[in-house]
Amino acid sequence: MTLAEMQFVPPDLRLASAEIFMLAMACVIMIVDLFVKDKKRTVTYVLTQLTLVGAAVVTVMTVTGQVVYTFSNMYVGDLMGDFLKLLTYLTVIVVLAYSRGYINDRPQMAKGEFYSLTLFATLGMMVMISANHFLIVYIGVELLSLSLYAMVALNRDSIPATEAAMKYFVLGALASGLLLYGMSMIYGATGSLEISTVAERLFGGQGNKLILVFGVVFLVSGIAFKLGVVPFHMWIPDVYHGAPTAVTLFIASAPKLAAFAIIMRMLVSGLLIAAPDWQNMLLILSILSMIVGNFAAIAQSNLKRMLAYSAIAHMGFMLLGLVVGIVNGDAHNAINAYSSAMFYVISYVLTSAATFGMIMLLARAGFEADEISDFAGLNKRSPWFAAVMMMMMFSLAGIPFFVGFFAKFSVLIAVVAAGYTWLAVLAIFFSLVGAYYYLRVVKVMYFDAPTHSEVIRTPMDVKVLMSANGLAVALLGIFPNGLMFLCAFSLTRSLPM
Repeated sequence: MTLAEMQFVPPDLRLASAEIFMLAMACVIMIVDLFVKDKKRTVTYVLTQLTLVGAAVVTVMTVTGQVVYTFSNMYVGDLMGDFLKLLTYLTVIVVLAYSRGYINDRPQMAKGEFYSLTLFATLGMMVMISANHFLIVYIGVELLSLSLYAMVALNRDSIPATEAAMKYFVLGALASGLLLYGMSMIYGATGSLEISTVAERLFGGQGNKLILVFGVVFLVSGIAFKLGVVPFHMWIPDVYHGAPTAVTLFIASAPKLAAFAIIMRMLVSGLLIAAPDWQNMLLILSILSMIVGNFAAIAQSNLKRMLAYSAIAHMGFMLLGLVVGIVNGDAHNAINAYSSAMFYVISYVLTSAATFGMIMLLARAGFEADEISDFAGLNKRSPWFAAVMMMMMFSLAGIPFFVGFFAKFSVLIAVVAAGYTWLAVLAIFFSLVGAYYYLRVVKVMYFDAPTHSEVIRTPMDVKVLMSANGLAVALLGIFPNGLMFLCAFSLTRSLPM
């Protein structure tokens, strides 16, 4: 090795300045919270929101529009990463705004730890989104996962929350093992863990094909757990149900964006040559998820469990866009398919946030409004909030003209364009099954007698935010082209295709 090769090349810290800022502020907020006497943690809450806004500003200021690598090619900065990070910040800001009243009504949760863990989980998602190295992906996944385990168990007086955290932790450890084992096999097959280098060596004909296939199997299994698709879905219903609703909202929203990012990084950018192998796996996971998720959701009386099973079905539907990206070695349909999957994830996160936000809106101290019957007669108590919840249910069901309809439609177009007409018909059938349990919630809100007569008191900021969220779901259903273009453009400028 020559002296020139041994010289240390300083990394471009500017590209990772958003992560550095997030980490620094998370540590500062932890220390500041020690001196906060206010039980509502107003200072901690405001600082957390300002941190997320600041990270968004830093991300916008460091956008290059090019694919740039730093930290010895372990970190990548590109438009897809920047776009997903901005969406992540926005989602977490909305989640915290919805959660504030719920948390303040429960003294055991009104602690600074909730906000600190939220920031560390967000940092984990940022690392996942910008990782160009399998181990960096793993570090991001673990930072997110460990934060979520603690958040689920934050209400130590709740037996269901403690039980949910234990199940999540044990199954999460198993999934992490699968992920690491898959990474070790990919290293054995290619001699590298850097995603771009793995892709180069595989395209160059290097690497052991048999070991690579085994590595892909374990890798996809680990990713499937993080997405919560069948048969790696066991934790989803129990965690969604047992965790405090504020934590359920967080789990059901922003991490989906990060999970999509690592699929694009590891499978599309790194293992594109092995697409026939992982696409067949994703096809099976997708069909099973739509079957189990939709049919199991019908039997649920608890709204959080119903939404948990529907989340399994939605992630299965999203996988369809990834299944049809490469057809017989032809990547002609790839950007259209992957951008439809990205659009689907974003629309699901947007809709899911408002849905769980509505559950917390109706909840109060000592009462969780998580049964479908708790929404009975909501139209008589608050016509506007009933209308917002109805829009969320229509969007999740894929009814025109809401964003969920165009999300499903864009995926189905990609599936049909790839020649998988039978798969599109199957997906439409399961969407019709799913429409039943969503419309049941609408029926309960508008046609059943109210079980509660309390006036719904909502802070003005939450009322405005909930209204804006509902209108966004409606308007993006009428004018989806702008978001669709952003998804396609960011992927076009980021993927090596």
